[in-house]
Amino acid sequence: MKRLAILGSTGSIGRQTLEVVRAFPDRFQVVALTGRRNLTLLKAQVREFKPKLVSTGSGVRGERMSRASHLSMEEIAAHPDVELVVVATAGKAGLGPTLAAIRAGKTVALANKEVLVMAGEVVTAEAKRLGVEILPIDSEHSAIWQCLRGEEKKDIARLILTASGGPFRSRTIKQLAGVTPAEALKHPTWQMGTKVTIDSATLMNKGMEIIEAHWLFGVPFDRIEVVIHHQSIIHSMVEFVDGSTKAQLSLPDMRLPIQYALTYPERWEGVFRSRMDFGKIGSFNFEAVDLDRFPCLRIAREAAEKGGTYPAVLCAADEVAVELFLAKKIGFLDIGRLVEKILERHSGVSQPSLQDIIAADTWARDAARAGF
Repeated sequence: MKRLAILGSTGSIGRQTLEVVRAFPDRFQVVALTGRRNLTLLKAQVREFKPKLVSTGSGVRGERMSRASHLSMEEIAAHPDVELVVVATAGKAGLGPTLAAIRAGKTVALANKEVLVMAGEVVTAEAKRLGVEILPIDSEHSAIWQCLRGEEKKDIARLILTASGGPFRSRTIKQLAGVTPAEALKHPTWQMGTKVTIDSATLMNKGMEIIEAHWLFGVPFDRIEVVIHHQSIIHSMVEFVDGSTKAQLSLPDMRLPIQYALTYPERWEGVFRSRMDFGKIGSFNFEAVDLDRFPCLRIAREAAEKGGTYPAVLCAADEVAVELFLAKKIGFLDIGRLVEKILERHSGVSQPSLQDIIAADTWARDAARAGF
């Protein structure tokens, strides 16, 4: 029985992780749950799964929810009763707990993009030093991970990340200027959290996924590409040096990559029972990304290539820009403009320490809030 800590259990990935757990009541034990905003749901989850450990990050003591001990997310991630830590939080909140889990020798199932974008070099170096596995939950990185099983790293020619294109892949720049938050939150194929849904609409998420893929799989940035595949059936591909390509396909449902990370190295028949009807699907379509309409992909790649503290600034500025857009203080196209403006003002630190990364994050947030 695997003993799980689910950080961010009330968010989209956290809730779907618990769906997978429900399908295997005799094979998973929920040791810890954490949530911050939706305390009503967290209380319900605590009643159902009866974890020993709880964190709210809001000053509400765990004892008021149950008999569970109330600890910080870092303490939970490193707790001796925890075996696998699911990092399903959003933003920089996942960085400290991820490092705490790695340093305590825990396997990490990672759904938080910002952890590797902000501090990929630090996080992966610690994991390598301590022999800790980081298992990707993002559908794209899970797809690459699955395609690479049994393969040699030296045989990789390139990684090809697929993107749905979001809800606006056919809109003109003029039309994009008038996009509302409500429109941007209507993703055509995926049910996701608010932040990642907006990032999917701007394609900032694909830029961040390039950075994640670089750190997860050790492939140079210039051999990681993005292609639009609006059906969201092919979740990513790996091309090998002999010219052959592997792809991982499934219906768009995050429970599949979540279950794969939880059950690895095995595959279990469980919560995901839908099967594809290839005759009904008919065909797969691909198209290149238009960087004039979706500049966030270019902006993210440029930050990745500069390296150092630039990716941390990218993350922080984007988080603030998305908040401002959702609050209707800036327009949809202003998200990329604001992020690029903050990156241009940044004086980067190469080979940064964790303290340098945190300082860059703080500076970028303050600059973005002051600069809109």
